[in-house]
Amino acid sequence: MLKNVDLSREVAKAEYKRLKGDADLKLADLQRQVKALGVPVIIVFEGWSASGKGTLINQLILPLDPRGFTVYSASGPTEEERFYPFLWRFWKHTPTRGRLAIFDRSWNRRVVTGPLEGQVKGKQLHQAFEDIRSFERQLTDDGVVIVKCFLHISKHEQKQRFGALRENAATAWRVTEADLQQNQQYGEHLAAAEDMLTETDTEYAPWTVVEAHDRRFATLKVFATVIDALERGVAVAGRKADEPQAPPVQPVSAINAFKTTALDHVDLSLSLTAEEYADRLKEAQTRLRELEHQIYRRRMPVVIAYEGWDAAGKGGNIRRLTQNLDPRGYEVVPIAAPNDIEKAHHYLWRFWAQLPKAGHIAIFDRTWYGRVLVERVEGFCTEEQWRRAYREINAMEQQLVHFGTVLLKFWLHIDPDEQLRRFRERQEDAHKQWKITDEDWRNRAKLDQYRDAVEEMLYRTSTPYAPWTIVESNCKRHARVKVLETVCEAIRQRLG
Repeated sequence: MLKNVDLSREVAKAEYKRLKGDADLKLADLQRQVKALGVPVIIVFEGWSASGKGTLINQLILPLDPRGFTVYSASGPTEEERFYPFLWRFWKHTPTRGRLAIFDRSWNRRVVTGPLEGQVKGKQLHQAFEDIRSFERQLTDDGVVIVKCFLHISKHEQKQRFGALRENAATAWRVTEADLQQNQQYGEHLAAAEDMLTETDTEYAPWTVVEAHDRRFATLKVFATVIDALERGVAVAGRKADEPQAPPVQPVSAINAFKTTALDHVDLSLSLTAEEYADRLKEAQTRLRELEHQIYRRRMPVVIAYEGWDAAGKGGNIRRLTQNLDPRGYEVVPIAAPNDIEKAHHYLWRFWAQLPKAGHIAIFDRTWYGRVLVERVEGFCTEEQWRRAYREINAMEQQLVHFGTVLLKFWLHIDPDEQLRRFRERQEDAHKQWKITDEDWRNRAKLDQYRDAVEEMLYRTSTPYAPWTIVESNCKRHARVKVLETVCEAIRQRLG
């Protein structure tokens, strides 16, 4: 891709001034359309040191309304950012609908510099490419326009530019030892860049190689690339805005073709006596406290996800799980309906923001699976969106596991009769009435629809790297002990 690029291309000054003026006006108009239609835009600049990324970014933003974009300089991760999956810091900066995010270097640096520095290789490199592709696909499927430009210059041109910068006392600081080493090892960096471009050049987020010897030519090519992408994004958003909104459909689940399903096999008669419960609970809590210290020393993140029927006992289960833990080492994350800011992002954005750093535990009371449960059943998202979510959720969880996260997912299962008994108990107990709401009764009225959604969720998102554990919860004592023991065993196995 890079070896055959013609770096001699130039544009005359007069021609540049004429074309650049038209491009400025067009880009400013497209920014207004992007804002009006709520189209999020990400523009990525990668390339060689001294290839002119800063200058081109400045040229690009001059005609824009500064209130509508943010520029991020993505150098190496900070010490804090190293404690999270490498895409975490980029998820944080994905733009809200109608805004532009411009990245000076990006997530793609990991698969260029990482192999050269010996930090990312073999299986890790393959996983990083996979994570990048799924990250960009998740964003573009959600309507994000991604523009990726790689600024290319030759080894000789780079060396000349370094020399000019170092001769001037005001700019000498901009040339680092790492820059000089890049020029000395130009061939190795070229091969790594070729691999990155090949592996991450996709239909939904293609690369544009920009010949950057001539600044005028490079500027016009960047403008043309961005304008073309924004025009296509605006056209797609405009068509969707004109389409009538179809009512939510509850199609027959694909798994209904099977005679038995995951929930049909659950033995809800399982129970523990008070004595068995007390002994096993204490033992598991003590073991988990010891494991908590070990995962901190080993810098191993743990994510525990709770889903289940209303009144299945999630709150009490979480209390027993955390009862003996050091409160500095875990956080319980309650998930409610998204607020306006969260709605302006990809639906997974708010969950990425709550992930634990390495060595800590995050316990989610409700999760990202709301997309394929309540949002599906209640019509809060389209059928296309919740069907796509199965793939997006599996990809997100795979990225967490690639980082070394211990990921556990629990579905707390009770039968309808037990749920009704608990609902009535809550209504009759003044101290528990706050636990029962009108929404609980509305959800119960749609029990069949929710069961179909749960069955399909379990079927499509129980993967080898992130399987579901169904917890028999008619007996709360059994449920609490099963979760604790399952968590302990998963962490113990990962610790080896």
